Amino acid sequence: MRIISGILKKQRFSPPKGFPSRPTTDFAKEGLFNVLENQLVLADLEILDLFAGTGNISFEFASREAGMITSVDKNFKCTRFIKSFAEEHGIGKSINVVKADVMKFIEKHTKSYDIIFADPPFEEKLHKEFLNKVMSSNLLKEDGLFILEHGKHDSFADHENYQSSRKYGHVVFSFYQHNP
Repeated sequence: MRIISGILKKQRFSPPKGFPSRPTTDFAKEGLFNVLENQLVLADLEILDLFAGTGNISFEFASREAGMITSVDKNFKCTRFIKSFAEEHGIGKSINVVKADVMKFIEKHTKSYDIIFADPPFEEKLHKEFLNKVMSSNLLKEDGLFILEHGKHDSFADHENYQSSRKYGHVVFSFYQHNP
């Protein structure tokens, strides 16, 4: 894995062996950030990365100096890796790492974000419930953007807040807003 752009451009990283996460591919990540940078100014945003796993998306936002990123994952190996990488590469002040079950975090957390990115496990069929919980919570600012990463065989375009989708290989990013 590598960071595509920004202050850590071309920085490669590899999580330890046996890591319990499926990282977003560089190809898909590059496509996602091309879309984001053509739609938004990333500076000074509040960003929430749910099911953060390797921290791949959080690192990319931080490298692009996007603002403050909160990375949430329930696995200790994941949160430890994200903290370690962020500190080692000088982006630790931009990333707040939270070890928590994402569904419980959504129910209890009160802060709102400009961008929420979520990459739930593909094998679990929690995407629809998860999407509804995020969109009905106060986590996403009124003009904010929620991005759900999912497999190419799933579609969540019937949700009332659906805006669009982009497919990159086996991965799809679906975009949602309160006022699409």
